[in-house]
Amino acid sequence: MEVEILSASSSKPLGSITINQNSTIKDVKKQVSQLKKGLPIERQSIRLQPREKTLDDKVQVNSLKFDGDRKLYLKDLGPQIGWKTVFLAEYAGPLIVYLWLYQRPWIFYGTLDSSVQTHYVVDLAAICYTVHYAKRILETLFVHRFSHATMPIRNLFKNCLYYWLFTMYVAYHVNHPLYTAPHPLIIYGGLLGFVFCEVGNFSIHIALRNLRPAGSTVRKIPTPTSNPFTILFNFVSCPNYTYEIGSWIAFTIMTSCLPAGIFTLAGAYQMTIWALGKHRNYRKEFSNYPKSRKAIYPFVI
Repeated sequence: MEVEILSASSSKPLGSITINQNSTIKDVKKQVSQLKKGLPIERQSIRLQPREKTLDDKVQVNSLKFDGDRKLYLKDLGPQIGWKTVFLAEYAGPLIVYLWLYQRPWIFYGTLDSSVQTHYVVDLAAICYTVHYAKRILETLFVHRFSHATMPIRNLFKNCLYYWLFTMYVAYHVNHPLYTAPHPLIIYGGLLGFVFCEVGNFSIHIALRNLRPAGSTVRKIPTPTSNPFTILFNFVSCPNYTYEIGSWIAFTIMTSCLPAGIFTLAGAYQMTIWALGKHRNYRKEFSNYPKSRKAIYPFVI
């Protein structure tokens, strides 16, 4: 079978490849790599039409409904970077930035009176922030299994700026000499909620990891395990996001810091968009997917 490859941006013919009836899109990408030297498969987006979505690597070419001649469109996704590298860069930055401002450097706060005592909630906030991002780094290294190997390198800078600058915004206010701590009941209530949600988030990540065998891209319907924190799977498709938002709500309560609340709202908005997309994909992929589940907020969204 001969397939013509065209540019998705200009519809300019790039050449033809020869494949067999059982070839997959991944096989097409390998052939395209030979056709266009220096273009690895990770940078390729193969489509039926220039503006249609990217075809999955596992799709067989003989299952495609060609409109006339056998033509596929190629879009160069640009330089790529590994997801694991992206996550490590995203999460290491907040650790460094927060702990730096926790030391109250003169460049931000000027020369401080050494006799001024910091409230213990400032120390608790630094511990919570450190635990959260250290957990994320360890999960990236030892827990997460990525369905996609790479992402466009341009996203690295955007994502890092989001995490690093928001961390600086939050840390500057929590560690400020004029910061006013809330009532102890609010502090310890927020701390309890933070710990609960962090454990829940970790539990969901372990459950999701166990759904996908190592070295595969197998997808299954996630269900609760013997771990009680995974019961949330009965109510939402993305309980990891639910717990993540809960952690930052609890951190905001514990510190009573407005910038932390703004960070929580920004993160909740983005995670809601991601969760809705994943929820739609689950329902589209699995005909027996539980209809009562919401995307991220039980009984609501």
